[in-house]
Amino acid sequence: MGEFVRLEVADGVGTIRLDRPKMNALNVQVQEEIRAAAAEATERDDVKAVVVYGGERVFAAGADIKEMADMSYTDMVKRSGPLQSALTAVARIPKPVVAAITGYALGGGCELALCADVRFAADDAVLGQPEILLGIIPGAGGTQRLTRLVGPSKAKDIVFTGRFVKAEEALAIGLVDRLFPASSVYDEAMAWARQFAGAATYALRAAKESIDRGLEVDLETGLEIERQQFAALFATEDRTTGMRSFVENGPGKAQFEGR
Repeated sequence: MGEFVRLEVADGVGTIRLDRPKMNALNVQVQEEIRAAAAEATERDDVKAVVVYGGERVFAAGADIKEMADMSYTDMVKRSGPLQSALTAVARIPKPVVAAITGYALGGGCELALCADVRFAADDAVLGQPEILLGIIPGAGGTQRLTRLVGPSKAKDIVFTGRFVKAEEALAIGLVDRLFPASSVYDEAMAWARQFAGAATYALRAAKESIDRGLEVDLETGLEIERQQFAALFATEDRTTGMRSFVENGPGKAQFEGR
């Protein structure tokens, strides 16, 4: 368990909890603790889905600018790879991941939220990529994941201007998926994640990998990724269980073992 980031597990759901007062700034230590928490969530069989949460007041207000201010070009050449890969570790968790966003999700905080499969936000949440106002650009996936999510013109507007995006606009453009009162965002995210506690683990993994990897390639290659993942699931016990249950009892009644 890290000093500022921990994995809390209950009812089949792992919560990656950021807790670095006051604004969950993502310094190098926090980045590496996020990586470690993502790795633990990936490895643990009792974690079937993941919630990423910064607490009741703020998701994450971005990178630690004080830490970066004195870094040279060569310093950042060395650090930029680990920065990206620490957040990518969350995106690569082979299980459903939901970000529960309260308060601000800015810069690296927004990039962390973009690594989730879906985003639930408070109705007063604020998101954005304000790096341009510091004379830099997003460096942990913002120019890439944001563009894939909302399209190039909207992403360019957000990145070029560095402006803040309020919750209702974020919902309208697809930057977040659902809005809730701030007091219920985490509970709603947990409820969404809990539905996978008894799901077919390897089928979920295959679905996520097919979608994510398919976005990175042309359609023909994406279809081949899907075909291989589809066929491979016929080697799992869950596939046998699911189909037998369907034939005998109808849909939605299978009890999967995650094998």
